Amino acid sequence: MALLVVEGLRTHFPTRAGVVPAVDDVSLTIERGETLALVGESGSGKSVTALSIMGLVSPPGRIVAGRISFAGRELRTPAEAAALRGSHMAMIFQDPMTSLNPVFTVGEQIAEALRRHKGLSSRQAWQQAVEALASVAIPDPARRARQYPHEMSGGMRQRVMIAMALSCNPQLLIADEPTTALDVTIQAQILELIAVQQRERNLGVLLITHDLGVVAQVAHRAAVMYAGRIVETAPVEILFSRPQHPYTQGLLASVPRLGRQEARLPTIEGVVPKLTALPPGCAFAPRCPEARPECRQGELALKVLDAQQGHAVRCVRR
Repeated sequence: MALLVVEGLRTHFPTRAGVVPAVDDVSLTIERGETLALVGESGSGKSVTALSIMGLVSPPGRIVAGRISFAGRELRTPAEAAALRGSHMAMIFQDPMTSLNPVFTVGEQIAEALRRHKGLSSRQAWQQAVEALASVAIPDPARRARQYPHEMSGGMRQRVMIAMALSCNPQLLIADEPTTALDVTIQAQILELIAVQQRERNLGVLLITHDLGVVAQVAHRAAVMYAGRIVETAPVEILFSRPQHPYTQGLLASVPRLGRQEARLPTIEGVVPKLTALPPGCAFAPRCPEARPECRQGELALKVLDAQQGHAVRCVRR
């Protein structure tokens, strides 16, 4: 049984300009011990997908269709998802400075999560908070636990967020751009830390990123999003060696490579369409060099290319 199953998820936000289908027919699965990378440009719907799974979509946004199941249990309402947050599934946000409370020490914030979800006494919660900081390789954790977020570096704050997320031993970890604001050296340390914790705890991980280098380094499978929809999903090795969707091909072609002699990097022409005015058919068609008339007609479903490998693409030409 898969740890997380999402089927046909649709999350909409009503606005004065019209309804924004931020997540439109998204389906994915995550097994225990597996890392699934959700890849795409800013605004493609990656973070809203994660918030939908966690039951954290703020009004007026709401899930209008689809099914989310965790460890065989269907989550029909945000309240059912809330009952699992912390103790069964946890999320790391991309900016720890805005996620951590500036007026409480980091130890107090981790201890509060432990008291709430595990029913520990204040003394027990504090002790386990210090142990949680030690588990993510924070030096002198007893002293660091008494520090406030502003007294720590960005990399150290991100380690605190990981410690807090894992303190109650969840089965699923959602990491939303966990290395965006960090330099390359610290980024590698954070990714390695998440990988180590995953192996030790057999965690299922949903990694949200726009960095294909990160995907290649840590993910087992990847799903590429564009304009609220998954356009291709495959094991990482297949996605990088045999991408099928023109958007995926464009993303991979735009990555700088050592030894490549082109005067300038290839680019994807045009811009992402407004979600309130999506073109008919494939949303990528106006930018696609391979577009046909049939690309602009009707709904396009994910087409399974290799069921055994789990490779599927949303394209009429494949």
